[in-house]
Amino acid sequence: MPNTEYTYSVWWNLLLLTLGSIIFAIGAQGAVVHHEFITGGLFGLALFMHYLSGVMSTSLWFALLSVPLFVLSWFFVSHRFFWYSLYATVVTILAFDLIQLDFGIQSQLYAAVAGGVICGAGGGVMLRSLGSAGGLDVLAVMLNRKYNLGVGKTYLIFNAMLFALMVTRMSPDAVVASLILVFISSVCTEYILSMFSQRKIVFIISRDPQKLAATILEEMHIGATFLHGRGAYTGTDRDLLMTVINNIQLKRLEELVFTHDDQSLFIVENTFNVLGASFSRRKIY
Repeated sequence: MPNTEYTYSVWWNLLLLTLGSIIFAIGAQGAVVHHEFITGGLFGLALFMHYLSGVMSTSLWFALLSVPLFVLSWFFVSHRFFWYSLYATVVTILAFDLIQLDFGIQSQLYAAVAGGVICGAGGGVMLRSLGSAGGLDVLAVMLNRKYNLGVGKTYLIFNAMLFALMVTRMSPDAVVASLILVFISSVCTEYILSMFSQRKIVFIISRDPQKLAATILEEMHIGATFLHGRGAYTGTDRDLLMTVINNIQLKRLEELVFTHDDQSLFIVENTFNVLGASFSRRKIY
């Protein structure tokens, strides 16, 4: 199966969703619930409702809160996204209920760090699929597709309201620890999402860009693009060389450029993801 197609295969997406759901449940059961933290998102709201009312389990609250979002995703995202996200939600609920685990961490700070890392890693693995972790992910993807509202902004607005509600009902220590947990979780999720996709954009100004481009193509087998520019001081027209590479290739490219011309200007920019051509394929939900 071509590399560009396996990410769209059913088995690969189910593997990511299953693995991510179990990792998330381990973090939630092992550290979060024992200190009555909030994870953020819809699962965090379900935890809060459970802590506050004690009427139903966290899993049942999560299932009930997810129903209207899944109905919307069926009509406004895609049927494939609906089924994958529903599968992830069911596996998360089952894993959370079946896994009985306690890391034994007494410190709230350490528990928040551990829970944030593990839950964030699980969420990131699930978001690498064509589905989502369910819950607020469904709403975030839907708003992103329909109104181009960033996924991060949706989470920021929702979590701000959730924590504002927490302040009135929970202890300051639990609120602060939950904030730390959510922050670490978001960082870990972003890291997992960019781990295999992050690229470097490199701009190179050299005295002989044509020869340098040929050398890069021949020795590193990567493409490049010429950008026409003009020196602000000299007014001289010149070509800038732009290429996109990964972290592993960066040092080799730097060595090649300065061996070719030790007076070159080598500019590196981080980019979260590059779509198209020989890079990542655009995700279609």
